[in-house]
Amino acid sequence: MWIGAFTSAIGTWMQMLTQSWLIWKISHSPFLLSLDPILQATPIFLFSLVGGVFADRIERRHLLMFSQFVQMSCALVLTFLVGFHVVKVWHFLTCSFVAGFAQAFGGPAYTALIPTLVSKEDMPNAIALNSIQFNGAVMIGPALGGLALARLGATWCFALNTLSFLAPVVALTMLTVRFLPEKTTESILGSMKEGIRFVRQQGAMEGLIVLAFSMTALTLPMRTLLPVFATDILHRDSGTFALFLSVSGTGSVVGALAVAGLGNVRNKGRIALAMMICLGATISGFGLSRSVGLSCAMLFFSGAAMMGVFAMVSSLVQLIVTNQMRGRVMSVYNFAFRSGMPIGNLLAGWLVPVFTAPAVLAVNGALLIALGLYFLLVQRRVAAL
Repeated sequence: MWIGAFTSAIGTWMQMLTQSWLIWKISHSPFLLSLDPILQATPIFLFSLVGGVFADRIERRHLLMFSQFVQMSCALVLTFLVGFHVVKVWHFLTCSFVAGFAQAFGGPAYTALIPTLVSKEDMPNAIALNSIQFNGAVMIGPALGGLALARLGATWCFALNTLSFLAPVVALTMLTVRFLPEKTTESILGSMKEGIRFVRQQGAMEGLIVLAFSMTALTLPMRTLLPVFATDILHRDSGTFALFLSVSGTGSVVGALAVAGLGNVRNKGRIALAMMICLGATISGFGLSRSVGLSCAMLFFSGAAMMGVFAMVSSLVQLIVTNQMRGRVMSVYNFAFRSGMPIGNLLAGWLVPVFTAPAVLAVNGALLIALGLYFLLVQRRVAAL
């Protein structure tokens, strides 16, 4: 299952790179170039909570297969359109929206399916390995996409992505685990409210949702602003930017491996909060650094700490929630986690011209430290987990 998801993720990143290149080549419009990822993210925000309800009402394996088939169909359509040289920008935009709609239903089903494949004791390991899959795909996918685009052409990039979806489909057909949902006459809206009510009744769960949002909102702008630090702050070239990306990705993989190696440790809440404090310190350190070596060190440890926090918080959410509520609760968690990305980048883009990029990252890191100390010393429900 892990290998299938990893293969599909690499193919998706290959297509994203090629698709951005073709949109720019056809239109030369920065607006259309930025509209493409927005259209893919919009249905995830609109329908992920609904997807969580379906993940608790339908066999999760079937829902995930539906998501994979829809995304594979979009890639296949684009393969023929690009291959016959009849593709238009609106074809890319439409397929991005449809693929995002499929991900809105597949995402909650996938996160809810993981705990049925491993025991509670192995949950942190499984989530950490899943983090490696994501970061590995981020590192490998664009590189392979650039190589395939240069050597094989755009058509093959879409064709390879189409074929990559066969791996998770085959893995899903081989699974023997089955989820048998309880029959209900409750409306979709009522089920959504029940999921949100469950989160609010679990005091620690609310804290974990806040941590998930804050982590992405305050951490992701650092990766977004890496070109600014490489050129304007450190006065280097694109090679330094590539170095920053590589070091950050390596740190993320090392952090995920470290969490997987720890296994089912006690005091997961305290460990997560301690790593969040370390994450804030390294982000502030990177923002204030004026040395390439020190900046690389801060990026490495921030990547490791970020993956540690993510894996610990995700495993705590999975351990608290019941199986019948898992799809809805994980959709709330994923919604908070994903919404932090655009909101954090939007605020950073607004604040950087006013206060400079180093100041924004230094404040972001300080806020993460303050948040970690608050949950560690004042509101101790997360720390008690």
